[in-house]
Amino acid sequence: MSGRALRADAARNYERILGAAVAAFEEIGPEATLEEIAERAQVSVMTLYRRFRSRDQLIRAVFDHVLITEIEPMTTAHTDDPWQDLVGALTTVADVLAQRQAIHSLALEFQTFANETAHRLLRSLEPLISRAIDAKVVRPELQVRDLAAVIMMTAATVHPGDPHSAGHRRYLAILLDGLRPSSTALPRPLHGTPPAHPPTNSDPRSRGGGP
Repeated sequence: MSGRALRADAARNYERILGAAVAAFEEIGPEATLEEIAERAQVSVMTLYRRFRSRDQLIRAVFDHVLITEIEPMTTAHTDDPWQDLVGALTTVADVLAQRQAIHSLALEFQTFANETAHRLLRSLEPLISRAIDAKVVRPELQVRDLAAVIMMTAATVHPGDPHSAGHRRYLAILLDGLRPSSTALPRPLHGTPPAHPPTNSDPRSRGGGP
């Protein structure tokens, strides 16, 4: 097999492993083993370990895979309607988080990796909010951290037993209205930034059980 064919085969295996990992985590839960993921991807465990030397590395790649394939295409949208571009991106993020609840649980366990992915997401939203401010379709004092809060609050409304419900979109619509220009300025933001990933329904804080 030529070097080019080997590289193509390796790339296919990489994508198959990531796709299998996302599916396994969603169907089995965060406890899905590397052996189960390898079986779903139809590769040997040795092949999986050649690409990902540890479970941590695989989970980091899963976070990036979900961001790149499911979210970033909408954050790069650029039409003649800055408001709809922003709404489309935030709706996509909310929908993905609603449907990927096992990824939420992994985010609690691997906060460093989740934070890196979340910061990358927020950076991708910066051009959208800048365009919306320039077009005067949102409050001029908005910051990208405000979008992080909108995402977190929307994710907190997702019912764990019905992730495909559109119920969270109702609350997203309410929050989006708060981004619109108003004669009343927002209070100054607190120091620091919101947590980089939303709480899940398995997190006591999301049920009011924590501090």
